[in-house]
Amino acid sequence: MISTHSAATPPLMGLCRLMRLAFRGQDLKPLADELIQRAQENPRDANALMDLSTVLELKFKPDLALATQAQALQMQPLYHLPAKGEPELRLLALMAPGDLTTNAPLAFLLEGGAVSLDMIYVGPGLPPLPSLPEHDVMFVAMGESEATHPLLEELGPVIEGWPRPVLNPPGRIMRTSRDAAHALLQDASGIVIPPAARVTRADLERIGSGRRVVSDLLPDTDFPLIVRPVDAHAGHGLARLDGAEEVTGYLEPLKKERFFISPFVDYRGTDGLYRKYRVVLIGGQAFAGHMGVSGHWMIHYLNAGMSESAEKRAEEAHFMETFAEGFARRHARAFQAINERLGLDYLVIDCAETADGQLLIFEVDTGAVVHAMDPPDLFPYKVPAMQKVFRAFRALLEQAAQQGESVST
Repeated sequence: MISTHSAATPPLMGLCRLMRLAFRGQDLKPLADELIQRAQENPRDANALMDLSTVLELKFKPDLALATQAQALQMQPLYHLPAKGEPELRLLALMAPGDLTTNAPLAFLLEGGAVSLDMIYVGPGLPPLPSLPEHDVMFVAMGESEATHPLLEELGPVIEGWPRPVLNPPGRIMRTSRDAAHALLQDASGIVIPPAARVTRADLERIGSGRRVVSDLLPDTDFPLIVRPVDAHAGHGLARLDGAEEVTGYLEPLKKERFFISPFVDYRGTDGLYRKYRVVLIGGQAFAGHMGVSGHWMIHYLNAGMSESAEKRAEEAHFMETFAEGFARRHARAFQAINERLGLDYLVIDCAETADGQLLIFEVDTGAVVHAMDPPDLFPYKVPAMQKVFRAFRALLEQAAQQGESVST
């Protein structure tokens, strides 16, 4: 077993612990200063640099965060988060360099449990390891993006003969891109998934100037249009354009060259509010992640005003408490189709319901955060719901490990 830190090097704090501090509104500057001092005093303290890169991203300094991460990875591509007590299971995650949306944040799913997590970063220019740590299960944590596509393709043949069970194989992760997911799910019963086309900045500029129309790029589609940069998440650069005259203003502040466009689907309820759901698919079984309610079509949980509205929280509580016999049962065929066609062991689905009761899919992804950070005094119903998710993920790992043992014997 390779040690990922010496006795003289403090252990990795990790994304989960650091994001909890940010989530509570704690000032991260003193911690950043402490990590910088550690790195200056010990130039080989890769854990300090890796934690510092996370803090910098949480402080909205993405370029500096990525540069710091790159420096850490040149020192050491392997990082360790211990189990609580003696580990009952050892998980090895394959990671790709990048921001916080690049890899599945597994630490949130394992927090405070008996699973140890080793995270190895792989990719061009990263130093190789002479050997890997002992593990019971491997999880390919990197999500789909244009940056990770070549790496996922390269890893496919390597992992096919892996001596331990592998969850979320690389080839299946590539099925989660917006255009690939649409191709796989467009004719599935009970599902509405808008088509998505990859376009260039020049394509959009031509639409804005009237030299092209939307249907030239996406057949049978017109304004209103949803547009976002390729590989963007969490609403960054996401906009609804209602006409060609809005294209230039949308592009002006963005230094991006490639975009996705999709038709806008109005998913308002009869009360005029929008409802967006996060569902976690683990081993083919659906679990409630969260629900946001808003008067605006672009819903992200943190901007939906859930903390300020007891009425919204009551609705989310009902969604989570009745999920198995309610939402999951209504959309059982849809979740079955997603599981069968994408074939992933772990998947996060951001979705809504159409007026005629179908599942409207916005995104399928392996990197979205599923967490238990919300204050239990304000969100008491989330504790049991999240524990169901965490237990299911632990059961998935245990089942894979047991199958690996039976094969080896």
